[in-house]
Amino acid sequence: MPGRTIDFGHYGAKGERSSLAVARVLDSLAGGISSPVTTRRGLTARLRYMTRSEHARRAMIDEGLKPSAKTLARWLEGTQTPRAANLTLIDQTYRRMRRRNVARYLLQRLNASGGTRVEIHPADDSQVAPRHRRPDRRLRRINIRRWDRIVEAWADGGWERGIEAPLDDAWIDELSDAIGSDWGAYEYTKSLGFNA
Repeated sequence: MPGRTIDFGHYGAKGERSSLAVARVLDSLAGGISSPVTTRRGLTARLRYMTRSEHARRAMIDEGLKPSAKTLARWLEGTQTPRAANLTLIDQTYRRMRRRNVARYLLQRLNASGGTRVEIHPADDSQVAPRHRRPDRRLRRINIRRWDRIVEAWADGGWERGIEAPLDDAWIDELSDAIGSDWGAYEYTKSLGFNA
């Protein structure tokens, strides 16, 4: 089995880590509030989602968002706007809560009927000198059968805070099972898609 890419892009290849592309697709499948947090509608919807139950309020506090009852009421009424740092924290907290809330349902969809078909394009190496290009790069359609670790690492959200190892390890394990020893050509991708 090949080792992980240490210095991606050294010879001019372009792309993103395929595990992060998977996280983006999972985010789009999870859905949620589409209005930006900077709009009144987006802010109010996120705050209502995060305060609809005692469990949700505890999760909000665990994420580090601890406004006083008066401040929260002013935010909901629209008489006070949160500072930029709080808006960012509200949005991040909402996304992490949303991921945790839909993870079980999403996992059932992805694992149903023997897994989910993934289409993955290798990284763009058109700017790489021919002698440094991989000869085995082509579009692959693979079936990922076990999404448990991937969805768990995605829902945890560590990849958003720069802790990419759990998601990356889970994805690479499944990628190597699906592709075999050629998985290194797809560690970075130009595009990746699937639908469940």
